[in-house]
Amino acid sequence: MPLPSQTPHRTPLRRISQGSLFRLSRSGANPDTPHGLGFLEPAMAEFIDETEALQNNVEGLKHLSDSLATFNESFASLLYVMDMNALTTDWPQAPTDASFLLARRRAEEDALAALQAAEEAKRKLETAAGPSNHADKTTATVTELETTYMTAGNTTKSSAPQKKKGKKPKLTTKEKKERSLEIEKIVSCLPLEFRGSDPTLRRNMEMVIEGMIDSPNQVVKLTDLILPDLPQARVNKCLIALVNRKIVRKDNSTGVVLYHWQGLQ
Repeated sequence: MPLPSQTPHRTPLRRISQGSLFRLSRSGANPDTPHGLGFLEPAMAEFIDETEALQNNVEGLKHLSDSLATFNESFASLLYVMDMNALTTDWPQAPTDASFLLARRRAEEDALAALQAAEEAKRKLETAAGPSNHADKTTATVTELETTYMTAGNTTKSSAPQKKKGKKPKLTTKEKKERSLEIEKIVSCLPLEFRGSDPTLRRNMEMVIEGMIDSPNQVVKLTDLILPDLPQARVNKCLIALVNRKIVRKDNSTGVVLYHWQGLQ
């Protein structure tokens, strides 16, 4: 039995688009154009103008691309040079041991300069005060002693004799130098206020140290160190600093507070 014949598939005809050449030729946009291909001339002229504009824009983009490529190459070279410089050049940021030694040396020089300035100022004050003040103090002391003696003689005798402090032993030039060096070592171990920030307090500390060294058996009471220019408050402050540094030992086991000189250990 023969098979029925099959109808071949055919592509359906598409409708003519609105922008086709045939539609353009039949439009009223170009009424003067002849029939046929005459209508292509104005369309091709407009197409050529737009193509030239597109070419100019493409050339501008190409020029911009070339400029960016040149800049990228130069900038990449700069980054590479900086990277190589960072890898081959040493830039130490942290301080070294030499920096700490230099800082310590400068601090010692500053402290020494301050000490010398304080000593110079003290020497100028002593020179300016001079023998006149010393003579006035001596005269006032003698007058007070004579007045006290005369008053006691006219009334009644004192129940306990007044204890006289021994004279300070005279030292040779060498002994004075050794004494000065020893006092300087002791003062350098004390807090900053005793090392020169307060010249008067430093002088009081030196007087307290000298008084303890020159005392019998190097044992004193607080009242033994009190002088006209060294009040009790300053003596007490100096003794507290020396006791805290263990240069002086405080003993109150006998009921009387005694201070024993020990020196630097």
